[in-house]
Amino acid sequence: MPAFKTLDDLDLAGRAVLLRVDFNVPMAGGKVTDLTRIERAAPTVRELTAAGAKVLLLSHFGRPKGKVVPEMSLAPLAPVVGAVLGGTSVAFAADCVGPDAASALAELPEGGVLLLENLRFHGGEEANEAAFADGLAALGDLYVNDAFSAAHRAHASTEGLARRLPAAAGRLMQAELEHLAAALEQPKRPLAAVVGGAKISTKLDLLGNLVAKVDMLVIGGGMANTFLNAVGVEVGRSLCEHEMAETAREILAKAKAAGCDVVLPTDAVVAGELAAGVKTEVVSVKAVPAGQMILDLGPATAEHLGRRLGDCASLVWNGPLGCFEVPPFDAATNLVARAAAERTKAGKLLSVAGGGDTVAALAHAGVLADFSYVSAAGGAFLEWLEGKTLPGVKALEDAA
Repeated sequence: MPAFKTLDDLDLAGRAVLLRVDFNVPMAGGKVTDLTRIERAAPTVRELTAAGAKVLLLSHFGRPKGKVVPEMSLAPLAPVVGAVLGGTSVAFAADCVGPDAASALAELPEGGVLLLENLRFHGGEEANEAAFADGLAALGDLYVNDAFSAAHRAHASTEGLARRLPAAAGRLMQAELEHLAAALEQPKRPLAAVVGGAKISTKLDLLGNLVAKVDMLVIGGGMANTFLNAVGVEVGRSLCEHEMAETAREILAKAKAAGCDVVLPTDAVVAGELAAGVKTEVVSVKAVPAGQMILDLGPATAEHLGRRLGDCASLVWNGPLGCFEVPPFDAATNLVARAAAERTKAGKLLSVAGGGDTVAALAHAGVLADFSYVSAAGGAFLEWLEGKTLPGVKALEDAA
């Protein structure tokens, strides 16, 4: 378990707190279409303001690459953040460093909230330039990182600030790290991992790390086809990285040596194309027609996985098991997700999931709120599962 300070370790009253959040939210027509990231940051903001701190919200938005791009301004988010906080008035500063930011801070009362302009309007943010980090640090007395989703980047606001001010994790960051540690570092066993997605080439480090840590590894999605192909199974027109066959066999050998049971599908749902309402067929994976594509795990495999989870005490999940966006190829993901959710609700399973497609798949299955913890992070969650050091987390540890 990483050692880091939390809000419980800070004297907050009257202090200016630089709070790194992730408000890189989806927008359409100038309106926020998904409030999840703002809602998840709200408990930390409320706790800081209730303690009498002046809260300065730091976030990036989009990829302006060090230039001022008006349509990437955070200004439209100030009233949205205020509404999520329950009608709080959120001030806005036209810059995140310099006179504009300092002037806005000077007018901020204790318990007030100030949203600073997009960090990435300055090239020094992503470059982690010392001068830019110094400029940010000059505004605050304390630094709190509540943006686990950006913790895999060594940027000025995620890494540099933690080395310049007394630093701690916000409640969202704390929850992420504690649940990930419980799932992978000190898990109750048996520990299972479900890994789906299109290609193993994007998840080599993940698979290599997991087979050495988990008791059972379930492989689904398009990457399952690559593993089936690697063990001599013909997969028809299915998505398959034929050139990765030797790599897949190496992963299977590593798993065997580590005592990790790798579970591949035994049956599959196939069709001639990926489209709603298309004619489908359930076949053994050893009998996939040459002109057909595997688009979901078969019902026998899904039911088998549901039963196997009944023997597990911990679960980490990254990636859907089939093309869940297009029914009926969502069936396996739905069945296995609901089995995990039921066991979690019964208090028999610690279930931790993350990754963009994973969150969407669990929401589609109607179980997003039933897992022990669902990470809103994408790349950071994946890199943590890969066993990599996250600069933003390392900086908090070093500051502890």
